[in-house]
Amino acid sequence: MKSKVVEDADVVTYVVVCDPGDEAVGALSQFARDERLEASQVTAVGAFERATVGWFDRAAREYRRIPVDEQCAVLSLIGDVAEGPDGPSLHAHVVLGLADGTTRGGHLLEGRVFPTLEVVITEAPAQLRKVMRHDIGIALIDLDQSEA
Repeated sequence: MKSKVVEDADVVTYVVVCDPGDEAVGALSQFARDERLEASQVTAVGAFERATVGWFDRAAREYRRIPVDEQCAVLSLIGDVAEGPDGPSLHAHVVLGLADGTTRGGHLLEGRVFPTLEVVITEAPAQLRKVMRHDIGIALIDLDQSEA
């Protein structure tokens, strides 16, 4: 994985390029920790040799895993990074295009990159905090505990 700051003002913009074989969620989460990101928007395009997306099961309060065991294009990846209980937390949704023209989508749980994933991360001049919502079963951004 390589990265570069492409804008450095009140808003910092990074471009992160994942290499073949990188696991995208792990690589981007590590990048967020290394850069100490607290409030960022994430977008990306590229492809995976395989991936796992998730659908949040409200009753079970967990993600149902949906494996995509084939080469797929990342048609859209959008998400955010906010400070969670264990440091910066990546939350990304993805739409994957398959060879037959169908799509799979959901919360990105894992994506093995091939041949590339080109990611733009825009850091905002704010601190966003995620707080566990036990009534829902996941951590969500809490604006009352966030700072501009």
